[in-house]
Amino acid sequence: MLQTLEGVQNGPRLSVTTPLEEVEAAAAGTDVLVLEFDAFRDGRGFSLAAVLRERGYAGRLIAAGKVLPDQARHLRRSGFDAVELAPGADTAAWARMDQAFSGSYQPAVDPAPTIWQRRRAASNDRDLQGLADRLNRETAGKDASEILKAALDPALGLRVGAISSFGAESAALLHIVAETDRDVPVVFLETGQHFLQTLSYRTQLTKALGLTDVRLVTPDADEKATLDARDDLWRTDADACCDLRKVRPLARATVGFNAVITGRKRYQAATRAELKPFEVLDGVLRINPLADWDAEDVEAWLEAHDLPRHPLVEQGYRSIGCWPCTRAVENDEDARAGRWSGMDKVECGIHLGRRSAAA
Repeated sequence: MLQTLEGVQNGPRLSVTTPLEEVEAAAAGTDVLVLEFDAFRDGRGFSLAAVLRERGYAGRLIAAGKVLPDQARHLRRSGFDAVELAPGADTAAWARMDQAFSGSYQPAVDPAPTIWQRRRAASNDRDLQGLADRLNRETAGKDASEILKAALDPALGLRVGAISSFGAESAALLHIVAETDRDVPVVFLETGQHFLQTLSYRTQLTKALGLTDVRLVTPDADEKATLDARDDLWRTDADACCDLRKVRPLARATVGFNAVITGRKRYQAATRAELKPFEVLDGVLRINPLADWDAEDVEAWLEAHDLPRHPLVEQGYRSIGCWPCTRAVENDEDARAGRWSGMDKVECGIHLGRRSAAA
């Protein structure tokens, strides 16, 4: 949501009539920039914000001056983080208008899919399902590397990314990805509640494999402030915590992909027992090169290629997620028994068809 701020904000302040070159120069030297609208009809402020975001500006953009609550959503979608309001302004109206519409017709800086993209995803399900069925037939009996190469065939025209937790078994999949194409984007959900060992391992493995595009994705700051300000939502509602910290961020981060590589395997859980190398979920082709691997296959691959191990594995952690909901397991326990132990929960939700959560 667009944040509402009362009173004059600190930071460089430029009129939206300022030439783009001067705005870019000012933005280069600050992590907060205020753009002041001289008239609510002036669209240059929206354009300036969008261009700054498209060119990589990651600082805080604040809209000020003559703007209206009706423009809240468009300000946010153009790249603004907040709006500066005069004392006594109706903040409720701004919040209401920011959330007044559930869909957008035109693409913008924000990653939310447009209505047309959603409709296309629905029709793509049929086309992608046909592709998944064909690839499952063509790759039957082939190894993980061949399955991945089939998915990355340029002739298919797929926009492919990978998801990795950088957990206990992640090195195997990421090694195969790196051997095939180390430029494939790899999405890591930085939930804010990972073990420190996982963060160190991510850095180590990224460097060891030469991965060039590891993307750290965090929860939306405003959503987190509203839903989990004390970082303890996991205590009362683990599903909601996973939705906030994993499902929604992943959906936003993968809007540009129509195919996603995962490291899921049938042996890991009953919910994955029927897993195929290729499947379609929410208009996205899921590529599971390791679907028929078991723990011995993973260990053999790690050993054969001398890949670094997650430091918690030797302490009995055979499946590793966020620290509040992960424990070590005994030798006779299932590898994922340490995930959400004692809860009626076996999956975080990112593989259960909830991509629409980010819309």
